[in-house]
Amino acid sequence: MTTATQLKSEELVQRIESSLDNIRPYLEADGGNVRILEITKDNVVKLEFLGNCGNCPMSTMTFKAGVEEAIRRSVPEIQSIEVVNLTSL
Repeated sequence: MTTATQLKSEELVQRIESSLDNIRPYLEADGGNVRILEITKDNVVKLEFLGNCGNCPMSTMTFKAGVEEAIRRSVPEIQSIEVVNLTSL
């Protein structure tokens, strides 16, 4: 990975983390959290729900209305957002 690519990747991670920091208090209030696992070269973000968010039946709604919306608003160049352990309803 070139230095320019590394810097771009680090900047994306910082921007995504910043967007997640806006919703983390709500996740933490319910005993959960979210972390970035990977950002692919195609700008696909892979996340993992932690704690109670990992097995909550409302996690799909939390993802769509909270996590996904926060990232898309702050980092519009992200093509797709996936949660590896998203609980299906």
